[in-house]
Amino acid sequence: MKTTDSTPSQALPQQAGGPVRKENTSGQEEREKKEGRVLNVFSHGMLVLWAFMVVMPLLWAVMTSFKDDNAIFSSPWALPDKLHFDNWARAWTDANMSDYFFNTILVVGGSLVGTLVLGSMAAYVLARFEFPGNGFIYYLFIGGMSFPIMLALVPLFYVVNNMGLLNTIHGLILVYIAYSLPFTVFFLTAFFRTLPASVAEAAFVDGASHSRTFFQIMLPMAKPGLISVGIFNFLGQWNQYMLPTVLNTDPDKRVLTQGLVQLAASQGYKGDWSGLFAGLVMAMMPVLAAYIVFQRQVVTGLTAGALK
Repeated sequence: MKTTDSTPSQALPQQAGGPVRKENTSGQEEREKKEGRVLNVFSHGMLVLWAFMVVMPLLWAVMTSFKDDNAIFSSPWALPDKLHFDNWARAWTDANMSDYFFNTILVVGGSLVGTLVLGSMAAYVLARFEFPGNGFIYYLFIGGMSFPIMLALVPLFYVVNNMGLLNTIHGLILVYIAYSLPFTVFFLTAFFRTLPASVAEAAFVDGASHSRTFFQIMLPMAKPGLISVGIFNFLGQWNQYMLPTVLNTDPDKRVLTQGLVQLAASQGYKGDWSGLFAGLVMAMMPVLAAYIVFQRQVVTGLTAGALK
């Protein structure tokens, strides 16, 4: 009888407790799902708002570049009545945007190649080899990232002038390379550390030299990182205004940023807002095209270190 009486009394709490725990678990899961949906809606809403804030000014600038001056002020948000391609032709020829565009391609192209070659070589040595002063050199590059360019303009002007590189394309290229090296070395050093060292060791065993191992094996493996840091350097160098303004005062060697300021301030184009917007869109197009083409490689390069 004791056994018979105790069995139901012990079984009842277990049976009664089972549904309560399931109800608590299901209720918690529902609350978590609701919180996840609210957070998902909020995050998507912020992304849509951010996309609107970024895309709308670009679209408005492109739309305005095809209007005449009267339509820009009378109906700034309306679509153009017709496409005024003469705005682009006037900005390209009369405002010398073609010369500024060519000078910018020379400066940015040369500085970008030099920055990637020198920065990747320095980053590879700092990431793969241990030697006295390794950490000091690495943190010296990092310190260069925190140095304000405004403080270096006056001494930089005198240094470039004493070297005979003032108002020259190659002088501006060298300054751009020096300005971009700290971030490039910092970025690529972390990227080279994520690459497997066994590949380089196998190359050394097969008799490859350090230079051949770097250029034929390690550098191709670092292609995502090179593209990522190349895009960032391209954006910074293409939009650079302070350095060419101080170091490049020759009107025939101006870059696009200087040309846009000249287009806005010159007497001949003082009221030519349509030509100004056309020149602005011309300056934006290479940057947008580069990012659209290499956006997947940029994301891959930024996340490679986190996925290792």
